[in-house]
Amino acid sequence: MNAEPQSSYHYQVMRRAIDRIDRAGGTLSLGDLAAEMQMSPAHFQRLFSQWAGVSPKRYQQYLTLGHAKALLAERSTTLATAHEVGLSGSGRLHDLFLRWEAMSPGDYARGGEGLIIRWGWFDTPFGRALVMGTDRGICAIAFAEEVGEAQALADLTGRWPRAQYVEDPEPLRDWVAAAFVDGAGQRCEMSLHLIGAPFQIKVWEALLAVPSGQVTTYSEIARAIGHPRAVRAVGTAVGRNPISFLIPCHRALRKSGGLGGYHWGLPVKRAMLAWEAARADAAIPGAETAASGA
Repeated sequence: MNAEPQSSYHYQVMRRAIDRIDRAGGTLSLGDLAAEMQMSPAHFQRLFSQWAGVSPKRYQQYLTLGHAKALLAERSTTLATAHEVGLSGSGRLHDLFLRWEAMSPGDYARGGEGLIIRWGWFDTPFGRALVMGTDRGICAIAFAEEVGEAQALADLTGRWPRAQYVEDPEPLRDWVAAAFVDGAGQRCEMSLHLIGAPFQIKVWEALLAVPSGQVTTYSEIARAIGHPRAVRAVGTAVGRNPISFLIPCHRALRKSGGLGGYHWGLPVKRAMLAWEAARADAAIPGAETAASGA
């Protein structure tokens, strides 16, 4: 019998845990939550700690519906300040150093004509992901756990209909491994190829200034790009971001603290925010013990 890829398996457990915690409306004991996942408490504890970097008890705090508001209150990034100190020229995510290049407006208007885009499916901490790239870098990442693989592929290929698509995952493999390295991984550089309209690219570049474990708002992004009244247009551009996770549209929230939408499914967005916040806290000595009151 073929074993399910480990990272995808972990995400499926997290996905079920989100649903169970929502239904419970409060914190569940380790024993109760492990039983719901049909695992022993010891195995469940190990799995949580491996995936999230913190204990199941602590992790539940990141999965609650109120966590987005807490993030907004405690870890909101002021993008204007980030740009002033030079973060607008480079993005950093889990010890990644991202370089990006934008396609010219004229090339974008031609629907990707003459562009060769290689693609493949990969196992990630958030389930199966469709990754696409040009010779200049990753140009698209889609997560299929909520929408399905067929829909994810149709969605991305439909964005640049005149491009030539080649199923060839090997040239992408190192980029993907770097993209999902955790905080203990080695630093490395990787490239992104931003393919979008000029306004969209401005929004995506602003998102690249939001550090892992922190969040921002649609209105903050609008101010950062010099269009403070274009909040609705910013929200649309955030939703059209093709390079999920690396261009962190999951870190954009409503001003009220609501999660807003997410193109690949809100459970994926919630898992990403929880995963990043947990790992950010785990990197601070004593943070989990202090937070849990242990």
